[in-house]
Amino acid sequence: MPNDDQESWLRVKARLRSEVGDDVFSSWFGRMELEGIDDGGVRLSVPTRFLKSWIQSHYAEKVLSCWQSERNEVGRIELIVRSAVLKTTAQPKAKAEPAAFTGAGEGRPLNGNGAGRPIPAGDAAVHEALGGSPLDARLTFDSFVVGRSNTLAQAAAKQVAAARRTDPVMFNPLYIHSGVGLGKTHLLQAITWAGNANGERKVLYLTAEKFMYGFVAALRAQNAIAFKEALRGIGVLVIDDLQFLQGKSTQAEFCHTLNALIDAGRQVVIASDRPPSDLESLDERVRSRLAGGLVVEMGGLGEELRLEILKARVQAARAHHPTFDVPLPVLGYIAKTVTHNGRDLEGALNRLLAHSKLTGQSVTMEMAEREVKDLIRPQEPKRVKIEDIQRIVARQYNVSRSDLLSSRRTANVVRPRQVAMYLAKTLTLRSLPEIGRRFGGRDHTTVLHAVRKIEGLVSNDLALSEEIEILKRQLQE
Repeated sequence: MPNDDQESWLRVKARLRSEVGDDVFSSWFGRMELEGIDDGGVRLSVPTRFLKSWIQSHYAEKVLSCWQSERNEVGRIELIVRSAVLKTTAQPKAKAEPAAFTGAGEGRPLNGNGAGRPIPAGDAAVHEALGGSPLDARLTFDSFVVGRSNTLAQAAAKQVAAARRTDPVMFNPLYIHSGVGLGKTHLLQAITWAGNANGERKVLYLTAEKFMYGFVAALRAQNAIAFKEALRGIGVLVIDDLQFLQGKSTQAEFCHTLNALIDAGRQVVIASDRPPSDLESLDERVRSRLAGGLVVEMGGLGEELRLEILKARVQAARAHHPTFDVPLPVLGYIAKTVTHNGRDLEGALNRLLAHSKLTGQSVTMEMAEREVKDLIRPQEPKRVKIEDIQRIVARQYNVSRSDLLSSRRTANVVRPRQVAMYLAKTLTLRSLPEIGRRFGGRDHTTVLHAVRKIEGLVSNDLALSEEIEILKRQLQE
């Protein structure tokens, strides 16, 4: 593919990211690839039919307009589903893969047992689900850089991958959550690669969207029973991006599968961008079951860890680009200024590698400052939790947290409770029903009344207004 086409694609992706935001871009466009440009048309590929359908329904015009801003002659976008097949004969060598670019694997589909044995042709819907989601050959334990923020998650993941069939399950499910680009998917795919190489148990990696697609496809093919039985025969089920699981029937089937696997002593590993208690779209029983295992949060990447990640990525890139070199001061600059997540770090190296290879110029500090300036973002505000609100409000008004959750109606408890509900509504993304549940199982109308009550008082009561501003500052520091 011509280099100018790839450069155009990089610019289009940057424009698309700026227009839809980081989270939306990572969720729906992170695995989109350019296949070719010809006769005024652009051919793009995604790994699943679900992604193709969603992007066509919701973002077709956006993608086209971004391309037309880059190239006026583009008149249409063709979106295809690339093969989601994988090599399963041996675990990949992470160091033999380029660090700057990714691609889909090739080979026979993984059928859940790590041996590459073909699935009967008649079970097309089951085949589609049990083929698993695409794996990136770079995402192994060897290439995962460990730091203070991810030590526990990495140790738990390695324990799961190394466990033998006869070993007791230590914690089930293993639930890993963090913000975007902090390593959740890396750990889940590392478990899959290592677990299947171990050969002791069947390991299947599925994104939530792939699970949804497989279940719906099985229903349409009137093959749902075979789908359920095959899925529940998995030794280790790995589900990524659980926050995207939608639909009552799909969630019900996920709940049944989760219960069946755990009750049978099979391992379940799940990743999401939030803790189980914050997955409001899921049934309370599912959230409770998820919280009953080991819940591990992966924190943000500190500057020292970011620098180690950059060093590892440069070293891996040299396997395919021996002349690629980034001076240590440049790596230090990127580690200090590009703070958002690991994907931004890799994106920064992608740009330096592309610029160096295409122009033949050595990487310098001036080049780095120019290429990564749009990746330098203001620090995200702290994510406020309802538990923190309850704790700080209780301390401010000299009541206990249990008082706020109780049914007591005395004046010294009612006002703090209303303030806490008001802060929960204004400082978090939680819905009124979810806030009510967190305050002793109250109805959403009670929360709404509290919010309106405090809103009315704040406009007239200067002292209360100042109190609430002080509480907000304490929560956001």
